[in-house]
Amino acid sequence: MPSIYIAGHTGLVGSALLRRVQGRPALRVITADRSHLDLTDGPAVETFLKRERPDAVVAAAGRVGGISANSRQPAEFLYDNLMMEMNLLHGSWKAGVKRLLHFGSSCMYPKDCPQPMEPKQLMTGKMESTSEPYAIAKLAGMALCEATNRQYGTRFVSAIPCTIYGPGDNFDLEEGHVLSALLRRLHEGKEEGREEVVLWGSGSPRRQFLYCDDLAEACELLLEKYEGPEPINIGSDSTASIRELAERCAQVVGFRGRLSWDTGRPDGAPEKSLDGSVMQGLGWKPKTDLSEGLRRTYAWFLQQRGSGAVRAVA
Repeated sequence: MPSIYIAGHTGLVGSALLRRVQGRPALRVITADRSHLDLTDGPAVETFLKRERPDAVVAAAGRVGGISANSRQPAEFLYDNLMMEMNLLHGSWKAGVKRLLHFGSSCMYPKDCPQPMEPKQLMTGKMESTSEPYAIAKLAGMALCEATNRQYGTRFVSAIPCTIYGPGDNFDLEEGHVLSALLRRLHEGKEEGREEVVLWGSGSPRRQFLYCDDLAEACELLLEKYEGPEPINIGSDSTASIRELAERCAQVVGFRGRLSWDTGRPDGAPEKSLDGSVMQGLGWKPKTDLSEGLRRTYAWFLQQRGSGAVRAVA
């Protein structure tokens, strides 16, 4: 029976993939939470992989967060992600794993990159400073995938997704990504009856947003079909400005006050739009539009908040 190990199965991406594959009678799904396996501990990861011998590994674990978290904890973002990636990738090769999916990030691209961004543009310019430590770690993981393939004949893949959101996201106001933080801030503004909610930045940067279950479908397709030597983008069909996103979030939440912008706060890169033509050439397209995805995500947030289970830490 084939087997797959999902590292980071409790996070946003890992939990979406777990939902997709769990319960299939012809597939053994392997998971291990932090209490059983510390992914920054190289010998422990190597021992685990040699014992479990998965046919495929999805390296979905990592320290993630928005501009605020990246700015406050650059050392942790660099160190933790480097250690997890290196241990998973090198340990997988030593355990005889032939198929591995590693996740890069759109912040690996230069800050002023031509749009839409293509893998050939990686490392052609300076990255956005607020996310540079995280981006450097992700670039190192991508480089190790390519080097391992070249030297040892493995079939490791690096995927570069756009901004992912959905059930399982981190809604902490300081640690979360922009979409989840917006939903929570506007929800609390509605609960407290505020007439105004002040949001970070100018609202002008543009981003692509992809629902997590659509990414999970793309991941499965990549593991089955993609054999290209380059990293592959996973983008959505369209972009939205942060201002437009905030207005949509306000509609979903039912917040009817004013949205104001603190332009003294950083914006990040002005635009991040991924060229997803290679992924679409494999037969994949996202199925969930932003409005529907926001409704599902907010419903999950309300359910978790009611049970006291909204995550404060990624």
